Amino acid sequence: MPQITVDYSADLADGFDRPGFAKALHEATVEIAAAKLPACKSRFRPTEDIVVGPDTEGHAHVHVHIALLAGRTEDTKARLTEAALELLRTHLKTADGIVLHASAEVRDLDASYRKFEG
Repeated sequence: MPQITVDYSADLADGFDRPGFAKALHEATVEIAAAKLPACKSRFRPTEDIVVGPDTEGHAHVHVHIALLAGRTEDTKARLTEAALELLRTHLKTADGIVLHASAEVRDLDASYRKFEG
């Protein structure tokens, strides 16, 4: 915990500093949501196809999913979401003419969540 997943348009790969974004988001998660830095885990999933409304051309998408153990306030979750979006602004460069659709959410992990380290 936390489990962070970032879905992003594959054509953003060259302009997306994924390691820098993950490091900065991990630090923000520690500061804002009282997570422990060694517990922060991020994975990035490029998506090949995106359709926004009726269009396929000229759009790119990034969605940040942050899953935390239950117990954070709605204000804490909102602050972390805003931080994630701000960090995207500094770690992601899009080509001219591309409309970026960026979003983020923080949710509670289900009570069934378990993990092990081996």
